[in-house]
Amino acid sequence: MSSLQHKIDFAVVLHVKHANPNGDPLNGNRPRTDYNGYGEITDVCIKRKLRDRLVENRHSIFVQSDDRKNDDAKSLRDRAEKALGNKFGSGETAKLASETWFDVRAFGQLFALPKKSKAKGQDEDGDTGVSIPIRGPVTIQSAFSLAPVDVTSTQITKSVSGDGDGTKRGSDTMGMKHRVDEAVYVFYGSMNPQLAERTGFSDADAEAIKEILPKLFENDASSARPEGSMAVLKLVWWKHKPGKIGQYSSAKVHGTLTVKPDGTYTLNNLEGLTPEEIDGF
Repeated sequence: MSSLQHKIDFAVVLHVKHANPNGDPLNGNRPRTDYNGYGEITDVCIKRKLRDRLVENRHSIFVQSDDRKNDDAKSLRDRAEKALGNKFGSGETAKLASETWFDVRAFGQLFALPKKSKAKGQDEDGDTGVSIPIRGPVTIQSAFSLAPVDVTSTQITKSVSGDGDGTKRGSDTMGMKHRVDEAVYVFYGSMNPQLAERTGFSDADAEAIKEILPKLFENDASSARPEGSMAVLKLVWWKHKPGKIGQYSSAKVHGTLTVKPDGTYTLNNLEGLTPEEIDGF
């Protein structure tokens, strides 16, 4: 299968209502905000949701979440060794890993191998191990709200005791729950044909991501994100003419989209590049 033949840019407009889209563990799990009060959803969080949706669509994923994994691997290294066998760590690692896992050929991956074991008393100076970097063609930016967000914090009680025979009531503890009242966020991404040649990322792979983005928050409900509290409003998809270099820079393409805090948006036309507008699921 040939690699990606078109540069692709995309943007996702999403709506949050009474949910914590991405808690910050260094700030009491409050919704992430920048210094100006604008809400943020990190690119790592967005990629995690993409990977989960890809797993549900039966794509092979290397970085799986523990509650959704579809194999018995105990770690990423264990998964790599079981899938690649004695070729893991060899010069073929990058090629085989890209062929095996969708997220590796899309987002890239760093395989960090520890230094080789030495006999007791043997000098280990200078042997720091081997790192095998794979640079992926798909880049995704963090999502930011279009206006500063209002964060509501509620004090709650939690029954967390699991001891005893059930005849005594467990002691309650106090806790906090945080949410964004309502906000519209937007994030941008791009797919690079030159980097796609290195990993084998194909047009079919790009279509798989295009299919999943409008459904990004399906099957993602939790106490912090109740069902229906987060939704994709619109996916804007720019597919350039065939070639290793797009018709315009990603910055110029992304700049044609102007989103307002209420979720409405305007698109400026670029000659020869027509965006596709897709409703959220």
